[in-house]
Amino acid sequence: MTSYQELVKNQRSFFYSGKTKDVAFRIETLTKLKELIQNHEQDILDALKADLNKPEAEAKRAEVGLVLGEIEFTLKHLEEWAATKEVPTPATHEGAKSFIQPDPYGVALVIAPWNYPFQLAVTPLAGAIAAGNCAVLKPSELTPRTSSLLAALINENFPEEYLCVVEGEVETSTALLKENFNYIFFTGSTAVGKIVAKAAAEYLTPTTLELGGKSPTIVHSDANIEEAAVRIARGKFANAGQTCVAPDYILVQKNSKQALIEKLKEVIITSYGENISSDLDFSHIVSEKHFERLTNYLDNGKLVAGGNSDRSKLFIEPTILDEISFDDSVMQDEIFGPILPIIEYDELSEVIAAVRNRPNPLALYVFTQDQRVQDYILNNLSFGGSAVNDTISHMTSHYLPFGGVGESGMGAYHGKASFDTFSHFKSVLIR
Repeated sequence: MTSYQELVKNQRSFFYSGKTKDVAFRIETLTKLKELIQNHEQDILDALKADLNKPEAEAKRAEVGLVLGEIEFTLKHLEEWAATKEVPTPATHEGAKSFIQPDPYGVALVIAPWNYPFQLAVTPLAGAIAAGNCAVLKPSELTPRTSSLLAALINENFPEEYLCVVEGEVETSTALLKENFNYIFFTGSTAVGKIVAKAAAEYLTPTTLELGGKSPTIVHSDANIEEAAVRIARGKFANAGQTCVAPDYILVQKNSKQALIEKLKEVIITSYGENISSDLDFSHIVSEKHFERLTNYLDNGKLVAGGNSDRSKLFIEPTILDEISFDDSVMQDEIFGPILPIIEYDELSEVIAAVRNRPNPLALYVFTQDQRVQDYILNNLSFGGSAVNDTISHMTSHYLPFGGVGESGMGAYHGKASFDTFSHFKSVLIR
């Protein structure tokens, strides 16, 4: 491959040819990408199994299925989204007409994470294509099989001057960030997001940062405890907790805490069996570094479920910690693993104060049957997105923009929001 500087230069030349602005060309590209995914579905599932021991059913749903759904939704609406739209003109501008014209930025850089290494790489890439950009994709080096497969799928089927996957370690991302891209889309940690933002500032490059944070789950005393336990466990322990919108910790009203803990314990056994370590369908932790970080949390508070681990398999079983305080080490950073701390509260005002005292989370979940409680929480806290009486499901909707706020990120994507993110909307007045 050419140097990164040459790569960006060649992609910008291809962009200036005008080919990517042709909506028919974008539709053709997205259709080809969709067919490549369908034809290589088993290869994708095998790569995810090798990298993360990701269960096939989970990978089909959360990785392949979500991406195909996004592409199909985009193909259905792309002509409408890309059309120039006439808008009203003030009476003071007699004889004039006003238009808004979606315009691609040019050459986009997409830096993907390791936790959903296929979905979180291809979904923003599809958005960049839909908006008419050229793109460079940098997958995570922590999931090498998926990274290698992405490189093969893209680099062998599309011209490098249009779409290109660049593999490599952290130094590769650092080198790419020194180039003058027209848009940067990054998914990862808040700490690395700050590095990306600083690099983007060098060229005043517009940037979307999809980050994370400690997403709280609030369980009020009137909640359906059995339903809450099922949905919290499903959202928390999928992908071994390595999900940016996973419930990070529970805030439960004091008189419901014990009932919730017992139900969570039942759900874990029902879902994963008595001996989870022998279950080949539970994702492992991505690396020894992350395994070490997570196992250091296991002595926090009181262990009420789980707690077993196996370094040789990078395995940690679903774990619940009670009697946790905000001062404990498990509450200092996003957990990103199958460890669920529980903190009790008496009044909702305590919840509002506690969450406000921390960086804005990417997600916030509320379990309650009371509309007033729901409104009070949603109207008094800032967060990226929310689900009420459920977890995670909000980020699977093509109609809901997905993104963070404050330290959990900036910008959004999914559905039309992906097209909008990778587009500049030109305002034009013709007189």
